Amino acid sequence: MGIFLLLVLGDIRLPIPGDATLLLSGFLIAHGVTRPLPTLLVVYAGLLITDFFLYWVGKKYERKVVEHRRFRRILSPERLSTLEEKFKKWGIFVVFVGRHFLGVRAQVFIAAEVTKMSATRLLIADGALAIVTVTLMIGMEYWGGNSLQENKS
Repeated sequence: MGIFLLLVLGDIRLPIPGDATLLLSGFLIAHGVTRPLPTLLVVYAGLLITDFFLYWVGKKYERKVVEHRRFRRILSPERLSTLEEKFKKWGIFVVFVGRHFLGVRAQVFIAAEVTKMSATRLLIADGALAIVTVTLMIGMEYWGGNSLQENKS
């Protein structure tokens, strides 16, 4: 539950980056604090839920999202215009690239709805990409955490 909460807090711009939560999850698995399968499922579901929440914010507020007091810190009018151009030119690939840049992920998922990307298309792309992200990030720290443990002995 704590891991899920950290993912949600990271999405609303509290100083807890989602990548740090993924690395923490791998570390916890490596040290036997959490079990692998439940942790992976919580992280995967958490990523999809938080990404879809951001998409929903874009759907609810549309272009007015840049005027909303809470979300204007995440997405400026200039950034929204830039992302709209990117979505028109590259479509779904903006989601693939945007997921991996710190500070851009939230902007991309909000802008996806503003630019009228379908929810189904977004969830399919995000679901496939989240598998890769979860595997790489948790795997890196899992093996890194295990090697730290081995070096201590």
